[in-house]
Amino acid sequence: MVDVSAGGGSEAPRRARGARPAGAAAEGRAAVRKSKKKPKRKGLRILAYTTAGLVLVAAAGGGYIIEMLDGNIKHSPLFAGTSGDAGHEKPDAFGRTPINILVIGSDSRDNAADCQIGGDCGPGANADVEMVLHVSADRSNATVMSIPRDTDASLPGCTDSQNHTSMKPHRDRINSTLDYGPGCTVAAVHQLTGIPIDHFMMVDFQGVVSMSDAVGGVPVCVDNNVYDPYSHLKLKKGSHTLQGMSALQFVRTRHGFGDGSDLGRASAQHMFLSSMVRQLKSAGTLTNPAAVLSLANAATKALTVDDGLAGVTNLVNLADDLNKVPTNRITMTTMQNDPDPTDPLAKVVVDPAAKNLFNAITNDVSLTNGDGSKASAAAQATSTANPDATTAAPTSAPAAPAAGGAPKSEITVHVRNGSGITGRAADVADALKADGYNPGTAAANAAGTEETSEVTYTAGREADAQEVAASVGLPASAVKPGMGPGITLVIGKDWPSGTTFGGGGGSSAGTPAPVNTQAALSNSSAETADDSSKCAQVATQDTVKLNNVGMNPTEAYDKSPNVADSAP
Repeated sequence: MVDVSAGGGSEAPRRARGARPAGAAAEGRAAVRKSKKKPKRKGLRILAYTTAGLVLVAAAGGGYIIEMLDGNIKHSPLFAGTSGDAGHEKPDAFGRTPINILVIGSDSRDNAADCQIGGDCGPGANADVEMVLHVSADRSNATVMSIPRDTDASLPGCTDSQNHTSMKPHRDRINSTLDYGPGCTVAAVHQLTGIPIDHFMMVDFQGVVSMSDAVGGVPVCVDNNVYDPYSHLKLKKGSHTLQGMSALQFVRTRHGFGDGSDLGRASAQHMFLSSMVRQLKSAGTLTNPAAVLSLANAATKALTVDDGLAGVTNLVNLADDLNKVPTNRITMTTMQNDPDPTDPLAKVVVDPAAKNLFNAITNDVSLTNGDGSKASAAAQATSTANPDATTAAPTSAPAAPAAGGAPKSEITVHVRNGSGITGRAADVADALKADGYNPGTAAANAAGTEETSEVTYTAGREADAQEVAASVGLPASAVKPGMGPGITLVIGKDWPSGTTFGGGGGSSAGTPAPVNTQAALSNSSAETADDSSKCAQVATQDTVKLNNVGMNPTEAYDKSPNVADSAP
């Protein structure tokens, strides 16, 4: 809960670069997560891609304008990991490739305008928005997948070439990677999901506030009266058009929606983004040259992109691709997640079923049908509990399950980390258990680093070893006799990320992993961008405080008649 007076509140001091969040009492997930890592004005920045893209299509005429807009855009390298890369797309039968863009919202407040609008100022930054935007190879559909900022994950080693800082592999919240540049966040998201990342777009705060003004406001609705004293959002039940500060308050609001956590906020942000897309695509929005130039100027000033997207021409080409996708075939989702067993009130971990969603994006599978309805699982069904599809090594086919082996539930796998990257064995062991292997499957460090990954077995266990190799995508040549104990899976330096070998959860070249689209959408808060019927669900729990008294946001609205509404 937030303890503030009726007139508003102030945020706790931001943590310095590299510092870990402080502890908190267990007052419920929203309260504890707020105390460990304060809410930030998160979601408005997710509009950068759509806004900058669609606007620049209309604003790209005239050399002077292009030169001016080019000068606004900041850029940096795509990938900052100390090993590997950001992955590679597989072309379809016609040679076309999909596009995956990591949209990042930074909580950095490094200028006076940002400080004045958003609250406190200070060093360091966190990626409070991480959304993978997937545009299909044929440009007929798109998926936007939110990754909760408090996702606990194994993070890769990174080197920030601009700030000359580095971090070693370790386990932490994924949003902390932005302290080492957007390229480090790209590396972490690729390692977590196995999804190739082609570009990133990071958006600052002040520029996107200006963009919401330039488009004339964004229509939203709420299903009840709501007042969140922390973000200062105060709206009556019903529909509103939000601009500038009111838009910022809406997308920042964490305690006002859902269960008062980041997950409810993400759902509200999807509604906001969908409405913005509809607004930009509607007739007349981009027909005023002066308004278009103002919006393009604000959009480009808000952006930091990877080197491959630097320049207005590249953004225009990208925007043209996105503009081809109808709104009823843009699916908004949130990565399926569970409370972290080690810290359930403050952090989340990836639910094994999320791999269905990762596979759908990696393998360019649409989550909507041609008419915009949600895709069916027919003819694509696979396990809904754990869709870790077999992924081949780059040079060999994966091992085939051998006949005569024991059921997975009777196979205990001893996973040993020889990769040199902290947390790798734990991730793979968890994935194996989720796939049905014996609960005794456990992780430990290998005696030292190993160049190659392998599965070893003791006498009479070769079939079981082949089964394990097939499950994680290792080739048959990686299965070898060993001294024990039992079935041992060694993760080598050739397997730096993901829970399947050769792609981190993706598919082998030429053999896409089966995708259960129904499971991919399950518990992901999925909606399509053309759906204007939904309202943000106001929290019914006691997620806020007024004068040190806990209450829900509707009660807070009723008890704050002297606080002006954010919008009529």
